[in-house]
Amino acid sequence: MTISPAFLRRVAAAAAAETLPRFRHPVSIDNKLAGGFDPVTEADREAERAIRALIVEDYPDDGIHGEEFGLEREASERRWIIDPIDGTRAFISGIPLWGTLVGLTAGGRAQAGMMSQPFTGELFFATGEGTYYEGPGGNRRLAARDTTELSDATLCTTTPSLFDPLRRPAYDRVEAAVCLPRYGTDCYAYAMLAAGQVDLVIESGLQPYDIVALIPIVEQAGGVITTWAGGRAEGGGDVIAAATPQLHEKAMALLR
Repeated sequence: MTISPAFLRRVAAAAAAETLPRFRHPVSIDNKLAGGFDPVTEADREAERAIRALIVEDYPDDGIHGEEFGLEREASERRWIIDPIDGTRAFISGIPLWGTLVGLTAGGRAQAGMMSQPFTGELFFATGEGTYYEGPGGNRRLAARDTTELSDATLCTTTPSLFDPLRRPAYDRVEAAVCLPRYGTDCYAYAMLAAGQVDLVIESGLQPYDIVALIPIVEQAGGVITTWAGGRAEGGGDVIAAATPQLHEKAMALLR
């Protein structure tokens, strides 16, 4: 069973109906961590409810795993992975570098995914036959650029402060080798890699809902995305995405 772009557009619109009216407006914030700060808002919860309702309506036998409401129909071979607002810190700060992530796995492998940024009117999606963009400047198919040298690369990470003391030196080695590092990009960085705007994304401590939707977007644009150990990234953890296999190999050598 294939997933149509039309369904992903419906999902993006349903989520946007919950997130956009609350963006840059007063919103109550709950902290999910006792010893840190992991914010969640009404926009996160209501957007996930809206996405789940559409999935249940169109694909009632599929499993669903969402950040806010957990896992249902766990035994299903197909599973939708939802992050209603990836980049909640950006969302509550009024910065439009957040997005709604919805991905589909079959047998544990990511097959399709979308990243929607409704404030900028952008949708990035991959359903098996390439990665596509719809938004300002015109709809088009995307391709990662052909950067092969670290010295020519632009690198994104949400913030180096998220790396623990064991992983920070490895990240710093890569950052020291690239042309331009940029911070604070969350899921938007992976979309920009697929669009040929940046070359590397390196992050640590991800959950499946942070990354599953983005794997097809990167891969179907010609990029490479793995764990730091070189395995599939559907389980999250330490993740690296690169525009080319050559660049991926050179960054991996420094991470190790």
